[in-house]
Amino acid sequence: MNFKRPRGTADILPDDQPYWGKVYNTARKVAHQFGYRRIDTPTFEDTNLFERGVGNETDIVQKEMYSFDDHGGDMITLRPEGTASVCRAYIENGMHNLPQPVRLFYAAAMFRYERPQAGRVRQFHQFGVEAIGDPSPEVDAEVIELGWKYIADLGIKDVTLRINSLGDAEGRADYINDLDKYFLGVVDQLPKVDQDRLKRAPLRVLDSKARETQALADAAPKSVDYITGEAKEHWEVLLVLLDNLKQAYPDFSYTVDHRLVRGLDYYNRTVFEFEPADAGSQGTLIAGGRYDPLMGILGGQETPGIGFAGGLERLIMELKKQELPVKASKGPDVVVVTLGDAGSAGSTLAAGLRAKDISTVLAPKRSMKAQMRYANSQNALNVVILGDREVENGVASVKSLGEGGAQSEVTLDAAAIAEHVRSTGNQ
Repeated sequence: MNFKRPRGTADILPDDQPYWGKVYNTARKVAHQFGYRRIDTPTFEDTNLFERGVGNETDIVQKEMYSFDDHGGDMITLRPEGTASVCRAYIENGMHNLPQPVRLFYAAAMFRYERPQAGRVRQFHQFGVEAIGDPSPEVDAEVIELGWKYIADLGIKDVTLRINSLGDAEGRADYINDLDKYFLGVVDQLPKVDQDRLKRAPLRVLDSKARETQALADAAPKSVDYITGEAKEHWEVLLVLLDNLKQAYPDFSYTVDHRLVRGLDYYNRTVFEFEPADAGSQGTLIAGGRYDPLMGILGGQETPGIGFAGGLERLIMELKKQELPVKASKGPDVVVVTLGDAGSAGSTLAAGLRAKDISTVLAPKRSMKAQMRYANSQNALNVVILGDREVENGVASVKSLGEGGAQSEVTLDAAAIAEHVRSTGNQ
C-alpha cells in the first residue's frame, strides 16, 4: 500500500525550511516594528461565519470551502481566509474595549479546494495583518507601508503596488448598475465563466484573468468616479500619504488601477495588491483592503477595519525566482565521534553537552572516516573524538570543522568542553 500526500498539499522538507524561516521571521519582525501583536484562531470555524462574512456569491463559498458535519451535527469549515476569523475573535473576546485600533497579525494555514497549479494549492499559508477600530486614511497608509516593508525586507525587488477605491455603499449601487449595463452591452464578447460572474456579481468581472475580459474592463466605468463625500476625501488624503511615503522609501511607488477589486463581499473603500514585475495570473504577493461593513455583517457593532494577507508559498517562489540568499540551517555545535569501546562514554558526554545548551549529535557507530563524513554532512561546527585512549586518560580531542581546523585536547568533562567550544567561537 503506497500512501501519498493529498493533491494540492506539500511536504515542507528540511532543505526548504530556511525559506520558510525567512518569511516567518521577517513577518514577525516587521509586524512588531509596526506595533502589531500575534493572534491565533482555530483552524476550523462555524460554516456560517464564512458564508456571511465572505459572501454566498463568492467562488470561495460556492466552490472552494472544505465543509463537513462534525459528530455533533454542527457544520464546520476549514478556514479559507483569515480576516473573518480574526473579526469573530475581536467580537467574541470584547476587544472593542481595548485601545483602538487593535493591531493584530497571524501566520497560519488556510484551505481551499482549487485546481492545483504554481502558487495555488489546497493547503496554503498566509501572513496577514488586521488594524481594527480606526477609519482614518492614516491607518490605510500604515497597513500598505507594512506590506511594502515586509516585501522589501525579504529582499524582493521590482514590485508594483496597485491601488483603487471601491467607495461606500451610497455610490456603489449607481456604479454597479452602470458597470452591469456596460458589460451587458458587450456580453457576447465575454467568456462563459465571466458571463456567469456577470449574472451573480458584476464587480467580479473586473477581477477576471481572461485577457479578452481585461481588455473590455479597461473601458468600463471607474469606481473612483462614483465616490463622494467622506469616501472621496478619504481617497484623496490616502494618495497624499502614499506620495509622502517616498521620502522614507525612495523605491516606493504605486499605480491607481481602476480594474482592481477584491473577490470578497466585505471590502469597501481602499483595496490594494502588491505584484512582482513579471507576475502571471497567480503572481499577487500581498492583497488587502478596508472592510468596514464586516463587523456588522458578523453581528458585532459597526467597527472599521483594514488588513492584508500574503501567500507565503508565492513569496517563497519569488525569493527563489530572484535567487535571493537565505541563511542555511545551522548544523549542530558538536558531533561526538566514538571509537573502540567509547560508545557509552560518548553517549554520556552528548547528554552532558546538551544539558549545557550545546547542540550535540552522536555520530552513528562506523569507521572514523565515515563518522567524520557524517559530521560534515550535518554541517557540524566541531567534532569531539573519543576513543579508548581518551577515555582512559580523561581527555577528549575537540576539532573545529571551520577554516583552519584547529584541534585541542580538553578535559573529558561536559562543562569544560562546552566552555572550550564557546571560547573558541565555534558555536
